[in-house]
Amino acid sequence: MPNANEETPSALSQAQSRAVSELLRVAPVADDLARRFQEAGFSLALVGGSVRDALLGRLGNDLDFTTDARPQDVLKIMRPWADALWEVGIAFGTVGAQKNARVGGADRHFQIEVTTYRSEAYDRTSRKPEVSYGDSIEEDLVRRDFTVNAMAVALPEKEFIDPHGGLEDLASRVLRTPGTPEESFSDDPLRMMRAARFAAQLDFEVAPEVVAAMNEMAGRIEIVSAERVRDELNKLILSPYPRKGLSLLVETGLADRVLPELPALRLERDEHHRHKDVYDHTLIVLEQAMALEDDGPDLTLRLAALLHDIGKPRTRRFEKDGRVSFHHHEVVGAKMTKKRMTALKYSNELVKDVSRLVELHLRFHGYGTGEWTDSAVRRYVRDAGPLLDRLHKLTRSDCTTRNKRKAAALSRAYDGLEERIAKLQEQEELDSIRPDLDGNQIMEILGVGPGPDIGRAYKHMLELRLENGPMEHDSAVTALKEWWAEQEG
Repeated sequence: MPNANEETPSALSQAQSRAVSELLRVAPVADDLARRFQEAGFSLALVGGSVRDALLGRLGNDLDFTTDARPQDVLKIMRPWADALWEVGIAFGTVGAQKNARVGGADRHFQIEVTTYRSEAYDRTSRKPEVSYGDSIEEDLVRRDFTVNAMAVALPEKEFIDPHGGLEDLASRVLRTPGTPEESFSDDPLRMMRAARFAAQLDFEVAPEVVAAMNEMAGRIEIVSAERVRDELNKLILSPYPRKGLSLLVETGLADRVLPELPALRLERDEHHRHKDVYDHTLIVLEQAMALEDDGPDLTLRLAALLHDIGKPRTRRFEKDGRVSFHHHEVVGAKMTKKRMTALKYSNELVKDVSRLVELHLRFHGYGTGEWTDSAVRRYVRDAGPLLDRLHKLTRSDCTTRNKRKAAALSRAYDGLEERIAKLQEQEELDSIRPDLDGNQIMEILGVGPGPDIGRAYKHMLELRLENGPMEHDSAVTALKEWWAEQEG
């Protein structure tokens, strides 16, 4: 099979081809698998994102292959070879496997996908692509989303295949489609979101004709299932440069259809920064939250940062003094967050956590310079629960003022709050606050069985605990009896 760069060889293409060969050399698992396909009379090539990442020097343990073998033949070849095999994607021509191998003196666990040459297309009403198998790798590559993902390395001979100039586009850091973008996006409208996602992941520019097609065809995204849209959105948000991808979604009108609350922020004004667009403020908050992450990208924190102010458009009021207010936008925003995330099929737990962070993100602004009582601090911790660390980060990120004195004052105030929380936690294990009497003790003292009265008594004792801190047992019993006498009276 001819190398597309043979006619116009360059130092770049030769060096990059050598890089692919070298990376494949230290991944003998690929050659081993290729020989098995060859012995069975089939071809195998490393393809798509794996080749792109190899050229970028970031090839990991996830390897994507393409073959002329049909899925059932792929299963026969891989079943005796793989350490684990799964057929979740077999309806789309993909067989997945895990292969454990010792490479370069280290044990590695490879996640492998082998997909039969194919083409996909949507009709005007379908939410699922129609799959048909092809017979050549050229046919397979032309249906790929972008030229940088339409390169392959035939194995085991390691022949570089690049019929659409993907190597040149990779060097130029640009995203183009192998055919016309209109044809590509018509085949699979999700590719429009993938353009934004790859721009965010790789820090690439999207070619003008691709952006134009995204603008023109944005409405086509509506036939794609919410789950597929959500998964692409997650990858974009978790990328190193989410602002780049989100801005593209907004500029092309795609966000109007998948996350309309975001572009709705563009014309709003923040009450703390009268001349700052809330949309731009939101993207800054997202980037500042990313800078505070400890153990890699945090989807919960990033979603909360992205959505924290979406209640502002619905709560905007123009006051008599010329100011703009957004009273209770955090409460409205929490409800909107729940509705949008539910529509995108997020898990109930994630919906609950992100909505809670949106609801709580303004709570700190009542702290002032430390006027909160200990009981208020306890309530802050109790209400945040296991989200406290993320709430700290979100609250700090929400300061985007250019006034250095104001920013420093807010930072000092939050430092003070965190110090108070730490001190109280040392004193009384704040994150697991419970009433001084448990439910069984309350029932025994009051002589009442399970029911609403015990729930109300428990809540009363919890409020006393938050307000006063730990109580001696006898004092707690006395307080409970006094409350009960008032209820009976």
